[in-house]
Amino acid sequence: MKAGSNLLNAVSAVALTAGIVVTGAGAVTLAGVAIAEAAVISRVDVRGNSRVDASTVRGNLTISPGASFNNNDIDESVKRLFATGLFSDVQISVSGSTLIVTVAENQIINQVVFNGNKKIKDANLKQVVQSRQLGAYNDLILQADVQAIRDAYAAIGRSDATVTTRLVPVDGGRVNLAFEINEGDRTKISTINFVGNQAFGDGRLADVITTKRSGLLSFLSRKDVFDEDKLRADEELLRRFYYNRGYADFRVISSFAELDETNNEYVVTITVEEGERYVFGDVSIESTVPGIDGESLKGLIETRSGSVYSAKDVEDTILAISDRVATQGYPFAEITPRGDRDYTNRTISVVYLVDEGTRAYVERIEIRGNTRTRDYVIRREFDLSEGDAFNQVLVRRAKKRLEDLKFFSSVDISTQPGSQPDRVVLIVDVKDQSTGEFGVGGGYSNSDGFTATVDISERNFLGRGQYIRASVGGGTDSREYSVSFTEPYFLGYRLAAGFDLFKTTDSSYNGFEEDVQGINLRIGAPITENLYLTTAFKYSETKYTGISTVTSYPELNAITRTIANGGHDTGALSYTLSYSTLDDRMLPREGISARITQEYAGLGFDSDYFKTTAKASYFHMLSESGDLIGQLSAGAGHVTSTGGGNLRVFDHLFVGQETIRGFDTRGIGPRVFDSTGTTNIGSAGGTTYFNGSVEVSAPMPLISRDLGLRLNVFADAATLYGNDIATGDFTSGGVTQTLVGNSMDWRASVGAGITWASPFGPLRIYYAEPVAKESYDDIKKFGFGASTRF
Repeated sequence: MKAGSNLLNAVSAVALTAGIVVTGAGAVTLAGVAIAEAAVISRVDVRGNSRVDASTVRGNLTISPGASFNNNDIDESVKRLFATGLFSDVQISVSGSTLIVTVAENQIINQVVFNGNKKIKDANLKQVVQSRQLGAYNDLILQADVQAIRDAYAAIGRSDATVTTRLVPVDGGRVNLAFEINEGDRTKISTINFVGNQAFGDGRLADVITTKRSGLLSFLSRKDVFDEDKLRADEELLRRFYYNRGYADFRVISSFAELDETNNEYVVTITVEEGERYVFGDVSIESTVPGIDGESLKGLIETRSGSVYSAKDVEDTILAISDRVATQGYPFAEITPRGDRDYTNRTISVVYLVDEGTRAYVERIEIRGNTRTRDYVIRREFDLSEGDAFNQVLVRRAKKRLEDLKFFSSVDISTQPGSQPDRVVLIVDVKDQSTGEFGVGGGYSNSDGFTATVDISERNFLGRGQYIRASVGGGTDSREYSVSFTEPYFLGYRLAAGFDLFKTTDSSYNGFEEDVQGINLRIGAPITENLYLTTAFKYSETKYTGISTVTSYPELNAITRTIANGGHDTGALSYTLSYSTLDDRMLPREGISARITQEYAGLGFDSDYFKTTAKASYFHMLSESGDLIGQLSAGAGHVTSTGGGNLRVFDHLFVGQETIRGFDTRGIGPRVFDSTGTTNIGSAGGTTYFNGSVEVSAPMPLISRDLGLRLNVFADAATLYGNDIATGDFTSGGVTQTLVGNSMDWRASVGAGITWASPFGPLRIYYAEPVAKESYDDIKKFGFGASTRF
């Protein structure tokens, strides 16, 4: 054994004496033969370094004096030195018992500049590249930076942007690094082709996906920027669309984009296979969990035999069953739908299987991609947290809630194995989007001339999920101001608490001005996924000025019973129940939206009344292929005095353009005239109203649907009656006033409008012609409104 050791040492000595050289390529040679045995050196000599300290070089070596080393150690040392980014070349050689490390230092970057860029600012490009001022110059990093800049331009629709680099030597071994950018033209999407679709036209499918063709104003919305990830997401949107309309066999065969470099345009082609349309067959529930009876859960089934198959209905049923069994003490229960297709009759029978499920716990919820929204805003949308039982149904519900917030352009939740077999890590990937909105609206009326409203709102204030809004508006004789704030998770609970400050001034009444200011305190909570309850307390103070100069109708100020200036205050408690099954809040195509509000005023303040208002709207697709949407709406309201006397004037109900288009605000209903019946003093309001409307909308004919223009035709009807100020004529100061229009006379209007899903936000314009009206009604035939995100 000792002889063998001496022989090894002798071989090693010969190898060291002969000289080993390792170049930047990592080749280790000894007279043409690779070293295979261990060697030992007594010291390390660093050469070629001027700025980098020798200790930094030695610290990155895997070789140290007195310890044996071999080829692998030399290779690893070379890699480590290159990985520092400080050196352009590294050579390692051995002379006697000395390891010689010769390095060539990278130049130091004195300054990084960008030339030719206009669409992306310098500050944004500096975040993209890795090359930094006073950092070491590195060829590999530079190549990566060039590609990163190109990717940044591709993300804004400029795929043909070119990037070159220029190095300018300066004193001290430094260089100035310049990225020369030719931004090129915008890479457009000229065509989106759908192949294989029969049930729905290209235009309808184009509405479903987020990728859009290039148009006149596409540079504002950027929806025509091609992105491979977005195209994959569009595939999922198409699947959901077909699955919810009976096409359970639907699949996307392929989707791809071809770049025409000559015209710098993409042609997107999506090939689909629709399959047959199915309806639900038999639907039942089976349970293998002791204590859970399938029959007792049948009332939760959303899927009905004979109705068109819908994956959403199946998901809603799974959610409902999962919630019920969890409340009964089975958090791990797993609900699995089993479908049985009948290809002949085109039916799908569904059995919901309730099993015990695998016991697993949430180890961690990891949130990624949120650059603005706080983590806790995302976490609170989950009904589970670290340590809770893992439930896939609750995860899907959290995903839907996050999507409904409209804070993110994309939401994806995946799972990874945890540290133990029964542990799961939830990975939440989100991408923030703009949540601010700037809106303008207005119209023209025969009583108030032109009116305009400007408001600014933010749905995700400071990334905290809070909502704020400020609004100002008015016309020739009116002004309105308001500020609102809402905290959606008050005290850490799913309670939306907030306040509204408001002030209005109206001088449209002959001879006097009304000022109203106050505050509304509210708090709301969900009862179910579709039902929401809001309670509120509102205090307002109303003042009247200028009445003493117009003594011909002092009774209009019957609220305070004073002929001179006066006013009153109101304190009211209210609740509102809201119900919604709308498939889309921006452009509903299916579903119901309804709400009822009841308000009691008294509590020791001047006003005493009990008021009830209600409204419901039903949306239904009249034609899927033509994207024809029908809407039916109805509403009603009633107010009665609770103080034993008549109602005050402005405690009445008022109806106008918000209910029946073609009429002004407070445009219909009872009014006060002078004794001659010729001077219209103002609206007196009523105790009861009813209204209804029917509306049909469709894409604007003869215009590309990519522009987002829709044509609306409508008919509105309403009545307001039952004024409760007093009866008969009013007399004061020897002058008599008359109340007219207190009967249940219906008003009606027909009209048409255009809705534009513009890059600035929804823009609406309408024209309404009253076809049933009274001579004293205030008419407003034209109206418009718009809003934009920022």
